[in-house]
Amino acid sequence: MRKKILVVGILTVFATIYACKKEKKTAPLYNPTYTTVDVPAFAKTYLGDMPHPADNPLTVEGIALGRMLFYEKMISNDKSMSCASCHKQANAFDDPRPFSQGTNGVFGDRNAMALVNMGWDRHFFWDGRRSSLEGQAHDPVTNPIEMANTWTEVVTRLQNSSTYPDLFFKAFGTNTVDSSLTMKAIAQFERTLVSFNSKFDKYHHQGDTTVFTQQEKNGLNIFAGKGMCNNCHLMNTLLTDRDLKNNGLDVNPADAGLMKFTGNANDRGKFKVPTLRNIEVSAPYMHDSRFGTLEDVVNFYSSGVKQSSPNIDEHMPDFGSGLNLTAQEKADLIAFLKTLTDQTFLTNPKFSNPH
Repeated sequence: MRKKILVVGILTVFATIYACKKEKKTAPLYNPTYTTVDVPAFAKTYLGDMPHPADNPLTVEGIALGRMLFYEKMISNDKSMSCASCHKQANAFDDPRPFSQGTNGVFGDRNAMALVNMGWDRHFFWDGRRSSLEGQAHDPVTNPIEMANTWTEVVTRLQNSSTYPDLFFKAFGTNTVDSSLTMKAIAQFERTLVSFNSKFDKYHHQGDTTVFTQQEKNGLNIFAGKGMCNNCHLMNTLLTDRDLKNNGLDVNPADAGLMKFTGNANDRGKFKVPTLRNIEVSAPYMHDSRFGTLEDVVNFYSSGVKQSSPNIDEHMPDFGSGLNLTAQEKADLIAFLKTLTDQTFLTNPKFSNPH
């Protein structure tokens, strides 16, 4: 009897050891796939490699997690909103509403910004208060008139989900969810939102002179010449100089813009210069959505700039009585602006909702 018990005991020990070894062999390995964002040669010539923080390199797994989180509604307090609720792909990841509505039913006071080619940006939000995509991903979650949540609650929900701990392990080597890793993943996905495949790119950067109509060519000449749009919306690749400026919207700006962040009176009325890429689908325009159409925007720059606005940017020339574009010149300029639309960006399935 004792021998039988001893044999059973030995077999049990061996079975336990075997099970442990088997478990050890099948334990998941952290093996991220490092990657880069694919951009055309002309963009890389101007911009170089897309910069990113040393502690947040792009990986296939990190981007996939970020895409899931970008469309994840459980990050809002009542689980009704995600980042994509106010940044819609068909609108260049902008909000077609003048102001986005938060979970408590209150509307914000600034237009949601389009999310295009942000990997090369230096300032985020209209007032430039964040200097990285990681930092930018933080604010909407805790904003009381947006998602109205806490990061502690977000982390708890993600940690308790059936899918996210494994995704975090694949992306970052840990099953433990935290706010920093969540923001890093969202930033990784947002860095992939690149747009360089418009009619303008084919004509101006790739030399296909057959794609532009004569009206579009005329509009390009106005953009770079008489209209002086190129002063701030540089045609190199990004269609923005990535700076913050006062473009003369108001004599007494109701929204202080950058000054809210810096406290410097010299920054009053300064806002981020947005990219004009996909501008056709990202209405309404300006930080306060005051212009509903491209015609409104062109009319403003033609004859509506307030030269007495405080800190008006040096690149805004003294129009005197205004540029006074003719009706035909305005139409030509708008025709050109529509060549900046990139349909492949607006419909790319890699950017769509993965849930």
